[in-house]
Amino acid sequence: MKIFGKAPAPGAGRIDFGACHIVYKIARQDAGYRLTGKIFGKPGRIEVLRTKAPEIFLMNNWQSWGPMQKVSRGQRFPEFEEIRQSERGYLFSPIPEDFRRTLISDYFAGWDRSVLGFLTSRDAHPFFAVEGDEIIGYLEYFGADLGDGAEMEPLVVLQGKQVEDLLEEYGVLAGAANSVALNPWNPVGWCSWYQYFGKLTWTDVLKNLDIADRNPAFPFDVFQIDDGYEEDIGDWDKGRAGYPSQEEMARAIRLRGFKAGIWTAPFSAAETSDLFHKHPDWMVSENGLPKVAYRAWGKAIYALDTTHAEAKRWLYDTFAAQKKAGFEYFKIDFLFAAAIPGVRARNVTPIRAYREGLETIRQAVGRGFVLGCGAPLLPSAGLVDGMRIGEDTAPYWKTKPSAFQGPNAFFALRNAVMRQFMHGRLWLNDPDCILLRSSDIGLSGNERQLFAWAAGAMDNMIIASDDLSLVGEHGKALLETTLGMRGGKARIRGLLGDGLYLIESKVGPAGVITLAANLEDKALSWKGKTVPARTAIRLP
Repeated sequence: MKIFGKAPAPGAGRIDFGACHIVYKIARQDAGYRLTGKIFGKPGRIEVLRTKAPEIFLMNNWQSWGPMQKVSRGQRFPEFEEIRQSERGYLFSPIPEDFRRTLISDYFAGWDRSVLGFLTSRDAHPFFAVEGDEIIGYLEYFGADLGDGAEMEPLVVLQGKQVEDLLEEYGVLAGAANSVALNPWNPVGWCSWYQYFGKLTWTDVLKNLDIADRNPAFPFDVFQIDDGYEEDIGDWDKGRAGYPSQEEMARAIRLRGFKAGIWTAPFSAAETSDLFHKHPDWMVSENGLPKVAYRAWGKAIYALDTTHAEAKRWLYDTFAAQKKAGFEYFKIDFLFAAAIPGVRARNVTPIRAYREGLETIRQAVGRGFVLGCGAPLLPSAGLVDGMRIGEDTAPYWKTKPSAFQGPNAFFALRNAVMRQFMHGRLWLNDPDCILLRSSDIGLSGNERQLFAWAAGAMDNMIIASDDLSLVGEHGKALLETTLGMRGGKARIRGLLGDGLYLIESKVGPAGVITLAANLEDKALSWKGKTVPARTAIRLP
């Protein structure tokens, strides 16, 4: 292993990289090392670490929809050429050309008895790239000029324990480095999306509110209105026909005893929106024109320049108005848009611009609960309360056997298990919605139970997404059992295994809970105990 081209050894030093230089310090970190420093000038891309790549390791994608999974050193994902060509390249990387060329793990990489990890992402995008038989840790600064200097993203090398234990240590260190203060409220709630999708009506909301209000089997804290209420992406203050004002929506929810939640994609503006038509100069640009960040809803979507003073004021006012209307829970989605490369009002890195946008939202909502989704992970630490840590779930188990094809329940749950070490250290994990209904759905009873039990045993956020009139006694009992599993501290085993994971929860109200969760399509064994395909069983 080499750090800045030399074998690591405790001490201080300086290194020059063309138009920049770094003053750094290497210190012992348990059985490994910790690198800190300050970087000056215009760094571009900096190689920090180089070591022999393992044959099998855990890779992590930069944002919450992308996977964390076991991969082999030479593995490739050819579907990324299709993603890049379809203007969705930034979904899975802020540097899509590199991501298409080689295997990349963002922020950290782990394998048997080793974890390499950057602790922050405030200015740079940290990533590890497999090149030949080596894995190389880089800091990408996107050509920004840091002038008088910025703190370098710290790096830790952790060794000598099982990878699951090292990831937990990494999570603790990253939480401390980002000054994470956990929200004590771990929500239980209802979300409209996975039943109604974009066809949600206000009548649908009122119907479910009334059912939950009079039925103790649905002990929800929060009722969250998802995509479908707004007139267009970017025009959050204009409701679709049939919707009342946001004040009236929040009042209807609060009058029934629930906290009011609302969805936005705050850094996105559709080509058809008033926001884009009136303020194209507020968007991230390229070659003098607004730059398409991605395509969705059948439209080109542009990215808000969160360094633009007027755009930032609009962002603050939008969330301050929602808070004033009575909303206390804010699901903010497609957040990666604010971190795409491009020209902005101020010469900062895309990562710094993204964090400025999140900081503005946090200032506007105060102590409101902020749930990140479609979000660059490490740059969000310390600025969100909860984080969707996987692909969207769906009312079916699996589509194609690929890490980047979704949504489906399998990929959502696998990411929740893989990224459990983030829960309670960087934020509260949202594994995405559990589904309780048995009709109008392609999930078996075992699959619904597997997802719900795993989420409960991991003490994750529990959000249901059903037409509550379709939830029968089995679904109500599943919710009760799932909630009864929460409250403990969960540890995972099997991340480098064959798809059977051991989830052990301790120190919670339910005592010790041990689940063997088989996410695969065939029966697997744990210490001689056979676990059927797509099933979770409780172990004694």
